[in-house]
Amino acid sequence: MTSVFTKSAIIAAAALTLSACATATPYQPAGVNGQRGGYAEQRVDADRYRVSFAGNSVTSREQVEMGLLLRAAELTVENGYDWFATVDRATDRDVRYSVSPDPFYYDRYRPYWSPYWSFYRRGAWSSRNSFWGPDVDVREIDRFEASSEILMGRGAKPAGDANAFDAREVIQNLGPRVSRPM
Repeated sequence: MTSVFTKSAIIAAAALTLSACATATPYQPAGVNGQRGGYAEQRVDADRYRVSFAGNSVTSREQVEMGLLLRAAELTVENGYDWFATVDRATDRDVRYSVSPDPFYYDRYRPYWSPYWSFYRRGAWSSRNSFWGPDVDVREIDRFEASSEILMGRGAKPAGDANAFDAREVIQNLGPRVSRPM
């Protein structure tokens, strides 16, 4: 019994440690330090870029979209322009499910044997093999990626265009709100 308790305590401590390490994708180029997410851009024309920002499983949709707009604004200023307009902007959501057996149950019974019992419910007899039953942990994992083609321009941004942004205002407003690498 002591070894089961010790193993359970180690598993719980490891899970807490790993969950504390999970952080949102920082605002940085994609692929830095082997990290999956971040921003990327590709020049399409002299005044056009394709920009994207991908997050990990703990990065919210809002953070991903802020990263995309911030990178578009930085590119605009770096290239000597004043404003940018988004064209074909989209945010994709990738949903995956992770199913794993309950470690407390799995460690005790292993897949070679599983308890089986019958019970009476709602006027009928039912049976349950609990190894294949509800003793699993199901987790939904969401990942977001935003992308857009941007068109850059000089002077005042076009009036009345909801997709046009003043690059310096975007940097001023969103820059402090994104998480930077440590």
